[in-house]
Amino acid sequence: MAGGPMREQALPLLAAANNHGDLTVKLSSLKQLKDILLSAEPSHVAELFPYLIDLKSSPQSLVRKCLIEVIEAVGMKAKEHSLVLMPVLFTCLKDTSSMVTKQSIVSGMKIYCGVLEELSYQFHRHGIVERWLDELWTWMVKFKDAVFGFLFEVGPIGTKLLALKFLETYILRFTPDTNDSEKYVAQAKHGRSFNISWVVGHHPVLDPAVLTSDAKNTVGTLLDLLRSASSLPGLLTISVINSMSPAF
Repeated sequence: MAGGPMREQALPLLAAANNHGDLTVKLSSLKQLKDILLSAEPSHVAELFPYLIDLKSSPQSLVRKCLIEVIEAVGMKAKEHSLVLMPVLFTCLKDTSSMVTKQSIVSGMKIYCGVLEELSYQFHRHGIVERWLDELWTWMVKFKDAVFGFLFEVGPIGTKLLALKFLETYILRFTPDTNDSEKYVAQAKHGRSFNISWVVGHHPVLDPAVLTSDAKNTVGTLLDLLRSASSLPGLLTISVINSMSPAF
């Protein structure tokens, strides 16, 4: 979709999502907006990011949750322009609504994995990592650390369970598997999740030795949680045990 017509369709929807008095209209407008943005060129999508960011201040938690869903969908489509969206994702981790916080974790985990794959793919294909991707990864590291912090803070069990899922995903991504790293492209095409064994050569951003070591240390975090099982809710204890299974 060309930039002009796309903008003409998107701006009224953004205005409705921001200002309309009916919550149903706001949510419907955001869903329509997401469809429009997904059909547009990435550079044209990026032009609307400043307007999209304004929605983070919406008084309705459902609007903020829907905003995160839009960021997840369009942020990776226009990932080379999406750095401006990362502070919103990060801020929403501390939202007053646990629903928004949980959506931020879910969406952030998907973006995190997508950035990992792009880091590996870009270096594999071109032998370099572009600056925007390096900066995006820096945000992802901050995001991951913030999510892991939920495990040791007082808060809703649902948020902790999602943080634990992120931690499990982190361990799996950075624990080398037995597949031949040369099969990377075939794995990616068939939807295989990123694994650190895909990274070959001297990657300028991802250090396999450091990341693998950190994954092992993260298993230690799970063990620490398990040692405090007597003070944990039963559901969280069970989830910790299940999360440790792939690591052993």
